[in-house]
Amino acid sequence: MSLKNSKIRLYFNASIAKDDDIVFNKDQTHYLSKVMRLRTGDTLEIFNGINGAWKAKITDISKKSANAKIICQTQIQRNPPDLWVLFAPIKKNRTQFIIEKATELGAARIIPVKTEFTNAERIKRENLYAHAIEAAEQCRGTFVPAVEELTELGNLLNKWPDDRGILFCNEMLAGKKIELPKKGIRKWAILIGPEGGFSVSEQTKLNNNKLIFPIDLGPRILRADTAVVAAMSLWQKRFGDW
Repeated sequence: MSLKNSKIRLYFNASIAKDDDIVFNKDQTHYLSKVMRLRTGDTLEIFNGINGAWKAKITDISKKSANAKIICQTQIQRNPPDLWVLFAPIKKNRTQFIIEKATELGAARIIPVKTEFTNAERIKRENLYAHAIEAAEQCRGTFVPAVEELTELGNLLNKWPDDRGILFCNEMLAGKKIELPKKGIRKWAILIGPEGGFSVSEQTKLNNNKLIFPIDLGPRILRADTAVVAAMSLWQKRFGDW
């Protein structure tokens, strides 16, 4: 087996166990046969987000179909901390960047949020989820975060669980050096707003909610996609599994 083949990873949306026979779908078959040019006997790693990663050996492959057998487990399942990421969608490529980095940095759930100033193309949950899968494949993850449908901010806050805090990354506080809460709440979410900021009415709702804690991300105002990376890094260092 070549080094190239040993690095191939695919997400497989079904149960996986030793000696299972795997049938790949059309897109996976095209990727394995035409893009990566695997042959019978070559191996790859597959995972399903539930029970770790597994080595699989190709047993049959052609232009139209590909099958493999599970050989052994290569990684145990490693789930991220219970952190949710809420963000207002921005331009297509940068929204994809947010999904990818949130997956790599260890988000458990990703929720796109519609605000009064959200200015983005119509988004499709299945496309965002595909980017989360791709990020997990490339960074050797065993977990794929849930990606929710676009949700209006007010509706989200009205149904918000009373045991989960929200770190509100408020660009108006840039440079104020507001520290993360030190104790009390175990479950968290991070809220990144649109690049036009929140409206006055949204700011009022956020400031009056006892579960929402405004924080700053340093002395400079960050773009939304950069803010996601910065905020998740701060949270992971204080509360997460880093």
